[in-house]
Amino acid sequence: MNTPNRRNFIKQSAGLAASLGLANIPFSNIYAKRKKVAANDKVTLGLVGLRGVNWANLRSHLKIDGVECAALCDVDETILNNRAAELEKMTGKKADLYGDFRKMLERDDIDAILVGTPDHWHTLGVIYAMESGKDVYVEKPLANSIEECLVLEKAVNRYNKVVQVGQQQRSGQHWNDAKDFVQSGKLGKISSVKAFLNYGNSKELVKVPDGSVPEGVVYNMWLGPASKRPFNKNRFHGTWRYFWDYGGGIMTDWGVHLIDMVLLFMDVGVPNSVLSSGGKFTFPNGAMETPDNQIAIYEFDNFIMSWEHTQGIGYWPYGKHHGVAVYGENGLLLIDRQGWEVRANQEYSEEKREHINRMDPVELQKPQGNSRDLHALNFIDCIKSREKPACDISIGVNTAINAHLGNIAYRLGRKVYWDHDKKEFINDAKANELAKAKYRSPWELPKL
Repeated sequence: MNTPNRRNFIKQSAGLAASLGLANIPFSNIYAKRKKVAANDKVTLGLVGLRGVNWANLRSHLKIDGVECAALCDVDETILNNRAAELEKMTGKKADLYGDFRKMLERDDIDAILVGTPDHWHTLGVIYAMESGKDVYVEKPLANSIEECLVLEKAVNRYNKVVQVGQQQRSGQHWNDAKDFVQSGKLGKISSVKAFLNYGNSKELVKVPDGSVPEGVVYNMWLGPASKRPFNKNRFHGTWRYFWDYGGGIMTDWGVHLIDMVLLFMDVGVPNSVLSSGGKFTFPNGAMETPDNQIAIYEFDNFIMSWEHTQGIGYWPYGKHHGVAVYGENGLLLIDRQGWEVRANQEYSEEKREHINRMDPVELQKPQGNSRDLHALNFIDCIKSREKPACDISIGVNTAINAHLGNIAYRLGRKVYWDHDKKEFINDAKANELAKAKYRSPWELPKL
């Protein structure tokens, strides 16, 4: 975004947050108070995947004047019907319901699709939507493999559609304020940045035997391009992300959000090398395939980034659930979703015979507005203006590749090196094999 558009965006988003960000107001009241817009200014949405975060995405979009939802799609009939009833209660309007999103895409009256499926479905969902002439808001991570990321980047360039990746912190004002501070140079030389998460309320995913497919679930469609396997509830709703067929665990869940902020602050893309270690240490007998503890070290040209996560233990570091710590020679910038602050480093002054601050500290700066609401507003604005959104395809690709690099290094148990020009691992057949998408017939990754 250029500066004038960004200023306009901040002004609009601040107004939206002030008028609509009241947590206890029923959503139907918020929806009813929206301003009417001309028919040409309306944006009609379809929703693919109705659980959890994508429903939150829809609610954020429906706060915006002139945005409507005409269609809902999910392979679980129970969820589909429940969400349809909820949407009607929220808006007073009925949506058409689909079990196969390809049928939804045949409609000419839908402008954009919100894709909130498990990760292994993101790529086909986005490409099929663009092929049908629609803009797309897709949840993070952009894709479930590096190969898919690169194909998606080519597809967006081919179809010239607006694609917003759901890394909503890119639209959060306090994250951008912190970025401006980091880039001001006040912290001095920065040689290390840490992104971290402690998922302290995680519970063990207890192993269970395979079972029958729940009534109303089209399981073969849920699997889509993923490997054919018997139904197991651990691999289904919510916990699918802990199995490599469908997701990349905590690294591609929370890791994407926080690593993305390091890339924003430091204005970098993909590292030169990554080393990662971890394992199932908190829940060694659990069903998860992905690690419950992991550390990854990313080497860029002028600094290192570390990613650390744990599951099932107490808060750390700095007593926080999650965050980014930027270590400068003059001070430490610490940020999470509750705000950012700067703690000054000290040095001993022979003249004053005491320790003095190397810079002025900054007290806690709290967030302004709701990042998800602001990200939705940015997407709708860009549908109308045809400008690049706050988290466009190139950003989504870079961040997802960073996460996948960390997981591939973990799975191989050694350091991996990235070729920026060829967009592949350097002289590493095993790593390049893990970077590929593995689709089962009849599904195919489009060749672009």
